[in-house]
Amino acid sequence: MNKLILGMITVSLLAACSSPAPKETISTAPAAPQTSTAADTSASTSAATSSQTAPAASADTAAAQAAADAAAAKAKADADAKAAELALLDKRTVYFDTDIDVFHDADKEVVMAHGKNLGKVTLLKARVAGYADERGSSEYNLALGQRRAKNTKKALVAAGAKDGQIATVSYGEEKPVATGHDESAWSQNRRAEISYDIAK
Repeated sequence: MNKLILGMITVSLLAACSSPAPKETISTAPAAPQTSTAADTSASTSAATSSQTAPAASADTAAAQAAADAAAAKAKADADAKAAELALLDKRTVYFDTDIDVFHDADKEVVMAHGKNLGKVTLLKARVAGYADERGSSEYNLALGQRRAKNTKKALVAAGAKDGQIATVSYGEEKPVATGHDESAWSQNRRAEISYDIAK
């Protein structure tokens, strides 16, 4: 009986030794759930807000720049217009063809600038003096000079001056600016001159 029990134990041991060892199973630990912290939420919210406000800020900057550019362009245009007006006001003489009492078309802007200036500054008084070249009689040239002065005054009033601001006088062929006896000199003497005085 003992031998039988001993034999069974021996067989069991042999069987245990001959069976393969169980394989190890590698268990993967489940990934820890991601939890968003308050800092993470704040950062993502800030990023989203920033991405939304960036285009708006860019549009505001562009609009401000456009407004600044428009203001600068207007200031330059105003300055250019003022400079052009002053350049016209520096010219005080208009010219006429032979025996004509209407000044040249090229001088219209000069007369208009003086008329507007007189209209804006009512304390100013102006005088228009008419002249003729040496040809013709003294009486004829005095009358022609007076017509030239009156027509120039009429144009000044049409441009904005008041009638009472402007006096006229004729010097005829007297006081020539050019002393020659040819067309070059005569064309300079056929003129009307505008001068200013402050009203008393």
